Amino acid sequence: MAKEWILNSAMNRFQLNFKKNVGPTSESIRKCSPKTLNEWRDYYFENVKSKEHIEGLGKKLYVKITEVIQSEVEDVSEEDCIDYMMQLVINRTFDGYITEIQTIYGQLQGILHVKIQAAPDEWDRLFNVDFFIQVGEKYIGLQIKPINSGIQLPEIFKEYALQEKTHQKFTEVFGGKVFYLFSAKIGDKKEIQNKEVIQDIKTEIERLEAL
Repeated sequence: MAKEWILNSAMNRFQLNFKKNVGPTSESIRKCSPKTLNEWRDYYFENVKSKEHIEGLGKKLYVKITEVIQSEVEDVSEEDCIDYMMQLVINRTFDGYITEIQTIYGQLQGILHVKIQAAPDEWDRLFNVDFFIQVGEKYIGLQIKPINSGIQLPEIFKEYALQEKTHQKFTEVFGGKVFYLFSAKIGDKKEIQNKEVIQDIKTEIERLEAL
């Protein structure tokens, strides 16, 4: 297993399995439509790349592992490993946290100045909510829906109709309404598209606070 991991990592790093080196394998095997492994092997060596060419790539892979990678490994110090672990655990975790709070619920949390929390798995299954806002002993549900990546608004509205009963049940159990937030990626960040819902959520917060 370890040997395969080393071979696969090195092959990908040096692009030895890229189309420029091994040819259009997916396209070629569909064109060949082989019934047996031998049939595909013969077709490949005759029509795509020669056996000698693939053996040459194997020899190149061996050189990359035994000379290039081995030389790099020898240059890795204990301090390098300590620094890497610090970067991974501290710096990258922080970067991920900042990215997370810049998502839709992070934006909404900043606008409303209230804490927004991820819904428990049970709530997701029973009530179709992604996040919630606690107001006293009551809860407001939030469901975030992307409207890009091939997901169309008519599909979302159809889904909303199917989930309406579960959202009504949420209100019966927890007192607050469930609100949909439509998100779309604008440039490198996601933004709330139906910004009018923010005022509706504020109104609901005020209603629950007055109870």
